Amino acid sequence: MSTYHAVVVGAGFSGAVMAERLASQRGWRVLVLEQRNHLAGNCFDKTDVNGIRIHQYGPHLFHTNKPEVWHYLSQFTEWQPYEHKVLARVGDMLLPLPFNLNSLYRLYPAEHAQQLEQLLIQRYGAGAKVPILQLKQTDEPELRQLADWIYQNIFVNYTMRQWGIKAEDIAPEVLARVPVVLSRDDRYFHDQYQAIPVDGYTALIGRLLSQPGVDVHLQQDALQRLKLSQGEIWLDGEIFKGKLIYTGMLDQLFAYQFGELPYRSLQFEFKQLDFPYFQTATTVNYPNEDTFTRITEFKHILTEQCNSTTIVTEYPQDYDKNDPQKNIPYYPVFTADNQEKFGQYKALAAQYPQLIPLGRLAEYKYFNMDDAVLNALKSFAEL
Repeated sequence: MSTYHAVVVGAGFSGAVMAERLASQRGWRVLVLEQRNHLAGNCFDKTDVNGIRIHQYGPHLFHTNKPEVWHYLSQFTEWQPYEHKVLARVGDMLLPLPFNLNSLYRLYPAEHAQQLEQLLIQRYGAGAKVPILQLKQTDEPELRQLADWIYQNIFVNYTMRQWGIKAEDIAPEVLARVPVVLSRDDRYFHDQYQAIPVDGYTALIGRLLSQPGVDVHLQQDALQRLKLSQGEIWLDGEIFKGKLIYTGMLDQLFAYQFGELPYRSLQFEFKQLDFPYFQTATTVNYPNEDTFTRITEFKHILTEQCNSTTIVTEYPQDYDKNDPQKNIPYYPVFTADNQEKFGQYKALAAQYPQLIPLGRLAEYKYFNMDDAVLNALKSFAEL
């Protein structure tokens, strides 16, 4: 019979936080099964040949307004302050994102921009963060014209490619993620805490999992070692009585018996360039390109001193479990039909009292990193 009190599937933030809490606070023996050959899931980072720390699965910028998350993670890392800046390439212009008063003055001549600024502040208040759909519904013709331009040139094409859906199917909560900001603050995030782990996310996750009682097995297909049947869980051919914390895809855990849940995937094209900098901000979005959505230059994040640079271009695509180029799920696709199908899997999971689905894939929700950490901390508290 297994000597483990819990099995955690997945060594990203959700799984690592839960494993750390179970081991350090409960004294449990925890087995962590990770299918990749490294820790940290999609937050995995490493130093490339140029000596620049890159994020293998796209840029991960930590930011939070949750003091409990910040103080919890600060036990396991030191921080390098970093405030993210994003530009959007629209024609020959580079506009700060989220669209703000700086963007307004780059888009229009100063006198016209000043008039629009006064209208915006009179209507919504200085410093307001206005969802683009709300701005589009204004009865002020000039503001509605501005909103339509922003929507058409910055929001809609980018969002359609990112999520692989038609404009009319874009959920309001997706568009609300990046509002129009009525201030000169052109930081992409406005959270109280914004920083990057000094030694990287992989090191941070490694420290979370370096607790006495935690065993980590990499390159493990957890579903080859686990079996769920008639309310019971089996591990390596024996009945397992402990908790199973599962951070993978819930449809995969149950052999897709209600059909596959759709996800969005991404392709990343890395390039090393023999000059100091490629672009003036960490990330430049390309809302109106046909295939890719953004380019990130990692050297801006930790400001490594070298004469070369590394960039990554991001190509959204549909997830396909059978295609090695498309088989990493990044984002659940939010539609009413998908939520209904997920509800069937959630009901099935509830038949296994030992099972705790946790994180973006298992709960079919969009979590930022701080959301994932807080979610895991709350799940541990409930346990």
